[in-house]
Parts: sequence; C-alpha cells; structure tokens
Amino acid sequence: MASQMLEKTRKINKTLQTSGGSSVSFSLLAEALGEVLDSNAYVVSTKGKILGVYLNVEKDSSVIEDEETHKKMFPEPYTKSLLKLNETKENLTGDEMVELFPYEGDRKNKYLTVVPILSSGQRLGTLILSRYDEKFTDDDLVIAEYSATVIGLEILRAIGEELEGEMRKKAVVQMAIGTLSYSELEAVEHIFEELNGKEGLLVASKIADRVGITRSVIVNALRKFESAGVIESRSLGMKGTHIKVLNDKLIEELDKLKSN
Repeated sequence: MASQMLEKTRKINKTLQTSGGSSVSFSLLAEALGEVLDSNAYVVSTKGKILGVYLNVEKDSSVIEDEETHKKMFPEPYTKSLLKLNETKENLTGDEMVELFPYEGDRKNKYLTVVPILSSGQRLGTLILSRYDEKFTDDDLVIAEYSATVIGLEILRAIGEELEGEMRKKAVVQMAIGTLSYSELEAVEHIFEELNGKEGLLVASKIADRVGITRSVIVNALRKFESAGVIESRSLGMKGTHIKVLNDKLIEELDKLKSN
C-alpha cells in the first residue's frame, strides 16, 4: 500500500497531468494542496496579488479586495514581511506569526507555514499554508516545497507565454508598418497624433488638407493596418471614421519612429 505522502504527491501530480500541456491554474494547484494537507492554501505573487487560493476555513482568510481593480490581494504589510523570508518557515504561531502577519493576533491555535517560490535565485512568489490545532509534519513540508517548485515552473511558463505574446504583437505591428509607403507612413503619424489615444474619431479630409496629402493615402494606410489586425475602423459617414487601436504595440512603435 502506498504511503500517505505518496498518495498526496500523486494528487498534486494529477492536477498537472490533467492540464494537457496547457497552463495549469494556480487555483487548482492551491485546491489540490489545500485538500491533501487539510489547510488553507494561498499562492501569492511578489506584489501580493492572489494567484490561487483554497480556503478550508473560509472565515480565516486574510485576503482583501482592491476597491478599484477588484483584484484579490494580501494586505501590504503581509507582502513586505513575506518578501523578507528566503527560506521555508514552518509552524509559525503566536508572537512569531503576528510578527509576520500583524493582523493575526486573535487567531489562537493557528499554525502558519510560508514557502518562498524561487527559480534560479529569483523570487517569483510565496506559497502560504495555514491550519488550526495540528502542526505541519515533515511529510507535509516535503509536499509543500515540492508544490512550490511546481508552482515556480508554472509562473516561469506564464511569464514566458506573456513575453512571447508581447513579441508577437510587436512583430505584427512592425510588419504592418513595413507595408506602408513613405507618404502612407507620414499619414499614419499624423492620424495618431490627431487621435491622441487608443480610440477616437478621425476626419480624413481635414488631415489630408492640413498635411498636404491626398485622402486616398490616408484610406490606404488605414486599410493596411486594419488588414493586419492592429486597428479597427468604422465609417460614421459625414462625421468621419471611428478608429480603435487593437494592438497596444502600435503607438509604441510609431513613437519610436518619430524619435528616430
């Protein structure tokens, strides 16, 4: 018969295996870990954002919600305290726990374990576990540290995918700009100066008259950008054309061209 620790580790692995190679939900990992350890489990970014959470005891949660963004966070003092820890701290309770998490003074018989999520010496986040009445055992800590390693790899993958997406968006914009003639590029620069943001109303004839180019040059430039998927345009008849930037790298790349 497999040991309890092996069974618990297999449950964590099953969460990874059922992802089918796609990004693993940090909430699913937190849930699997919280269930096998019978604890609350939090995956927290270096900025205090809650990436994943499982609440075995819901009323015990220290998570707050930002009023503007509605993102779930840990209080700022908690985040600062967490980043000072560079190694696992297990079974913090009483004064030790309050020193780390100042608002926990009324939580009696609570045990807190903090596992930094690291990769190549870089701090990627923190795994936090808490439960009442029962200390975390050595086996529990092995599972927690293994889980922190898995979560670290997932965070790295998410960062990689985000960077890849940013590079792809930049490449699309550069290709779209590369299809423009000199006069079309000049027209585009004036169009987005007029737009003064990512969305607005454009009157092509006014820009054509002011800059000294034909209206057809402006129309062709907009069509090329729309074909590349970097903008969306909608004719409003005599009022002009409503333009919306779909690729946030467009303004950035046009600004670079102007500065050169």
